[in-house]
Amino acid sequence: MEQAADTVRLFFALWPPGDLQAKLAVWARQAAGRGRAMRSENLHLTLAFLGVTEAALVPDLTSLAAGVRFAAFRLPLDRVGYWKHNRIIWCGAAEDPDALTALVESLRGRLCAAGMRYDPKPFVSHLTLVRDASGISAAPPWIPLLWEAGDFALVRSARVEGRLTYQPLQRFPAARG
Repeated sequence: MEQAADTVRLFFALWPPGDLQAKLAVWARQAAGRGRAMRSENLHLTLAFLGVTEAALVPDLTSLAAGVRFAAFRLPLDRVGYWKHNRIIWCGAAEDPDALTALVESLRGRLCAAGMRYDPKPFVSHLTLVRDASGISAAPPWIPLLWEAGDFALVRSARVEGRLTYQPLQRFPAARG
């Protein structure tokens, strides 16, 4: 599907630090089997998917997101699973921290109030690790990880040299103190 030059494909996401992305990517490669492990630099947790959006709206989206106030939080990545319907292996928290739920509600509430379109599907906290997976039975044991989440990002999805690449355009830090 071709995209108009004056549009961009966007989403808001928690963006893990490089060391956490690397650990997740190693596990994903080991678990991939016949599937496709996500590249470490693309690993993220989507908060709100906007899809194809007018490029002229990026400054408005940046201002909107800058107004979201949230506290930094710890996100335990303490479980892994397989969704047969879309053939992905994912990891996430057995229970989402209240601060994550509040962040999603605040961000989506501001998007609604501003009349900005986004995918209204209920939020399901997860990081996709492997696509086109045939199952999880051959995956190595999961070793729980802890994510110190202190910001979120507005991210652009684009094809670069034939590969889907996610590029954070702007980061929005948690409130201090």
